[in-house]
Amino acid sequence: MHTEFPFSSRRSPVICLNGCVASSQPLASAIGLDVLKRGGNAADAAVAVAAALNVTEPCSTGIGGDCFCLFYDAHTGQVRGLNGSGRAPRALTLALLDSRGFSEAHRPQAFHALNVTVPGAAACWWDTIQLFGSKKLTLGDVLQPAVELAERGFPVTEVTAHHWAKWKKTLETAGKELGGDFLIDSQPPKHGQVFTNPALSRTFQELALHGKSGFYEGKIAEAIVDVIGQNEGVLSLEDLKSHDSTEVMPLFTDYKGVRLWECPPNGQGMAALIALNILEHFPLKDMGHNTSSYLHILTEALKLSLADTLHFCTDPDKVKVPVEGLLSKEYSHRRAQLISVQQAGVNEHGAPPGSDTVYFTVVDKEGNACSFVNSNYMGFGTGLVPRGCGFTLHNRGACFSLDRGHGNCVGPGKRPYHTIMPALLTDTGSGQLLASFGVMGAMMQPQGHVQVLLNILEFGMNPQQALDAPRIFVKYDEAGRQWQLNLEAGVEQAASEDLQSRGHTVIWPVSGHERAWFGRGQVITAGAWWDPTLIQSDANVRVLWAGSDPRADGCALGY
Repeated sequence: MHTEFPFSSRRSPVICLNGCVASSQPLASAIGLDVLKRGGNAADAAVAVAAALNVTEPCSTGIGGDCFCLFYDAHTGQVRGLNGSGRAPRALTLALLDSRGFSEAHRPQAFHALNVTVPGAAACWWDTIQLFGSKKLTLGDVLQPAVELAERGFPVTEVTAHHWAKWKKTLETAGKELGGDFLIDSQPPKHGQVFTNPALSRTFQELALHGKSGFYEGKIAEAIVDVIGQNEGVLSLEDLKSHDSTEVMPLFTDYKGVRLWECPPNGQGMAALIALNILEHFPLKDMGHNTSSYLHILTEALKLSLADTLHFCTDPDKVKVPVEGLLSKEYSHRRAQLISVQQAGVNEHGAPPGSDTVYFTVVDKEGNACSFVNSNYMGFGTGLVPRGCGFTLHNRGACFSLDRGHGNCVGPGKRPYHTIMPALLTDTGSGQLLASFGVMGAMMQPQGHVQVLLNILEFGMNPQQALDAPRIFVKYDEAGRQWQLNLEAGVEQAASEDLQSRGHTVIWPVSGHERAWFGRGQVITAGAWWDPTLIQSDANVRVLWAGSDPRADGCALGY
């Protein structure tokens, strides 16, 4: 198994006039582009990409997981959000966990069936089409390319093959087996090997034919409940039948003429907004990109924002979350004053473990944008495969706290703290779309949003350059009860040494497949607003610019 990427390539940003798709898998990007060309809009194409990624990257995403969506409506200038995360089973109480010997100090294993919350993706795909779609294509039309892809098969790409094998091994180490539907001759598929999933194809057809009830009732629902019950979980048919996604009012903050939009709790989008508010108090551009001074301030702001988010972020239907106070400029000013420009601070708040997720984005020729994240949480999730369905069930319930006094404490019908977060960027004055973007990867997501945005806005990088640039990942080490600062290969050694001298616990350089720690992002911008010299002379012509993360297999495609 390669520990280093065996390739080194450069990419220019993709530039086009009509529609654009950026995802972590070329076949999925191509499918999204085909949907746009057939008259679908950004929302239609996003769901087509989500389904295609379920086929091609089952070790990251799928219909057995959750998703979140932000949609920019070009006709109204409105940003709308959809929370496609599922709720805990009604039977999942602290009393039940106590009776089985579980507590905050002795939690169920991350891959345990008790961590299966209701899979929200199927409902969110349906609702995305109904609420935001063009109405020119049915869900069946949108899913058909993924149906064919699953039936005919596809050659597995290199980074995906690495993660497929890694998560199979992780499950085995935990005493679990990956369902045989995801193996070829008992082995994970290798790079270039053709993989088919006819059972998933049938699942997609059920959803297309019967809508949400095709997934949350009937034979698929029964297969989900059966496999969970056989593995000591408690999700019921009633839990599935009563599920629905929720339209939400997105959160935003303004920073130097741009407005960053994120989904509200139970998603962690507010972490990026809090960090940006804190960073507004520092002359970042003058410090220089990825200098030790810049990375120090960035790290300290991220630590404060993550600490706030981990403490307060939960299901707002069950617990009041003080979002307005956390996002106030006055609060960020007080938080910024806690930062020493010379010395690393200390904070005790911990963080959920890492995850695998896919982020992708679509902008159509009308100017609509769909920013979309879909996730199994940890790789294949639990690795449990409902019989004959072709997908694994996620383990998002592992993000719950079992501490009775914590806002994110597990409870019946409650949505857990959620790491996945799509983003949109608009002009503060005009409300016009500037970018649809995101960076997948658990606690890396808010950190990636902030870094990629600052790369473009403060340092004038185009979307591809902004994704190519080395990143940092701030992680709380529970065992050592300290923050760890991970620096990607490409950050200068002198910066690493200076950060250590300021009191940071530094890991440098992180390279090869370990670069997955820093997430995998996609960016599409409307115009080259980061560089005045590139603005079109004809104001009526809109050029889309797109980039796709080199840490993944994917690409941006436009027409």
